[in-house]
Amino acid sequence: MANTYTWDCRTVDVYPTNQDQASVVHNVHWVITGESEELDSNEITYMARDMGTQVLDTSDLEVFVEYGDLTNDSLTAWTKEAMGTELVATIEARLDAAIAQLITPTSITKTIGL
Repeated sequence: MANTYTWDCRTVDVYPTNQDQASVVHNVHWVITGESEELDSNEITYMARDMGTQVLDTSDLEVFVEYGDLTNDSLTAWTKEAMGTELVATIEARLDAAIAQLITPTSITKTIGL
């Protein structure tokens, strides 16, 4: 079963002004949630999350999007582009491994009674 990934890139750091533009996004705080199609015994999907930040190149603002026109989709696209396909694939593989560990644990923690 394939996992799906949901990107949340709605939290950003902005320069108040840069190259005569206002609220220029220069850093994206991202959260990626990987979710399995497989359900646990309570019919809840297995999921894992990863988070971090990604700096964006603001050296060329020729094609500038006003802050009020930004969307999660556009910020996600910029973040993935800045990361590169290899890093995106690495993060998704890490989420896949975490989900696989939840589905079929190789180790579990137990507490013995007194």
